[in-house]
Amino acid sequence: MRRKIYDQQLNAHFVTFSVDRRRRLLELDHPKRIVLGVITEELELREGRCVGFVIMPNHVHAVLWLPRPGQLSELMHAWKRKSSFYIRDWYRENAEEYDEAHREGSRFWQPKYYAFQIYQRAKIEEKLQYMHENPVRAGLVERATDWRWSSARWYAWKRTVGIPIQWVE
Repeated sequence: MRRKIYDQQLNAHFVTFSVDRRRRLLELDHPKRIVLGVITEELELREGRCVGFVIMPNHVHAVLWLPRPGQLSELMHAWKRKSSFYIRDWYRENAEEYDEAHREGSRFWQPKYYAFQIYQRAKIEEKLQYMHENPVRAGLVERATDWRWSSARWYAWKRTVGIPIQWVE
């Protein structure tokens, strides 16, 4: 059965996507920076917003808003394609111990992504809380604000988190 992504209204989207075979290829800081850099560029191109995010060692969650319906699939395709290209290239040049995971024919990301359309402010807040607590549940940090690779610090203290965060109503 083919999944249907609903993207015909101007609502926020909670998206999740994973590294292929759940490998921990986002464990190092530089690949995480690449993921953030690519989504920043792609959102700017589309005049979109990042409401929140978390980058885990093997997957990514984000709440995104786009100004026109029908843009989510294109955005996700570009985000995954470009980030996988740049991350693979970085690993080849800088981290030979990880290069085995980047052999030709090996996918970086799982082919699909999960998207959940959000209609209410309370649901956005619920998804942000879920995302921000993810590193705590995984045992990576004691408090959500200790994880550098999420928007939790921005929501707690308005501290920069590597990507512009903008709330949507």
